[in-house]
Amino acid sequence: MRISLKLSLLAGTFIIASFPAFAQEKNIDLPPEATEFYEPVPPKIQAGESTTTAPSDAIILFDGSDLSAFVNEKDGSEPTWNIEGDVLTVKPGTGGIKTKENFGDMQLHVEWRSPSEVKGDGQGRGNSGVIIMEKYEVQILDSYENETYTNGQAASIYKQSPPLVNATKAPGEWNTYDIIFTAPRFNENGLLLSPAKLTVFHNGVLVQNNYELSGPTEYIGIPNYTKHDEKLPIHLQDHGNPVSFRNIWVRELN
Repeated sequence: MRISLKLSLLAGTFIIASFPAFAQEKNIDLPPEATEFYEPVPPKIQAGESTTTAPSDAIILFDGSDLSAFVNEKDGSEPTWNIEGDVLTVKPGTGGIKTKENFGDMQLHVEWRSPSEVKGDGQGRGNSGVIIMEKYEVQILDSYENETYTNGQAASIYKQSPPLVNATKAPGEWNTYDIIFTAPRFNENGLLLSPAKLTVFHNGVLVQNNYELSGPTEYIGIPNYTKHDEKLPIHLQDHGNPVSFRNIWVRELN
C-alpha cells in the first residue's frame, strides 16, 4: 500500500510527494538545498539575563514600580492592592485586577508566593488565580502539603486539568509560572473552530502540556464555549488571601 501526497514547492518549502506506508525507505532524490529556506528571517531580540527576566520584546505588566498597567475589575478604578518594594500583594476584599490592554495568544510570566504564615486549608489557603482573557484560569494555591481536589491545586487549569506533578514551593517562597496560551478560534457564526490551549511550566517543570480546554473556567457546571473577542484582559484574582506577585510580563504571539 502506498500513500501519495501532492508535491508543493512554495517559498522554499515542500511536502514529500509519496512514501510507502509502514516503511522507512526513501525514494525521492532531492539535493539538501531543497529542504533549506532563508526567509522569513526571525527578528532579533535581546534575551533576559535569566529565564525570569523579561526579553526586549515583552510588555511589562508589573516590575515593582506601579500598577499603571492594571485597573480594578469591579469598576475600572485604580487598584488598591499593596506594593512594598518590588512586591505586589492582594488586598483582600477590594476585588481582582485586570490589565488595561487586551491579549490573545501569548507567553505570560508570573511570579507569586503564598503567605509565609499558613492560615486555613484546602481552597482557603493562599488562593488566587491567573485568569487569561478573564475566562481561562490557571490556579494559584498554596499546594505545599495542602490537600484539595487535584484539578483545583496550584498549576491546575481550574476544574479541568490537574498538573502533571506538584512543583509548589513552601509557603513564603517564590513560585514561577511560564504560560503559553493559544486563544480559541470561532467562525463568524460563533461556531468553535479550535479550542483554547494552555502549556504551563511551574518552577521550570512542565505541568500542563498543550492542554485543550473544554471551555471557560466554571466553578459550578460544565464548561461550554461562547464566541468572544479575539483579545481580552489578563485578570489576577482576589480570593480573600494575601497572595503576593512580582515580575509580571507578557509577549504577544500574534
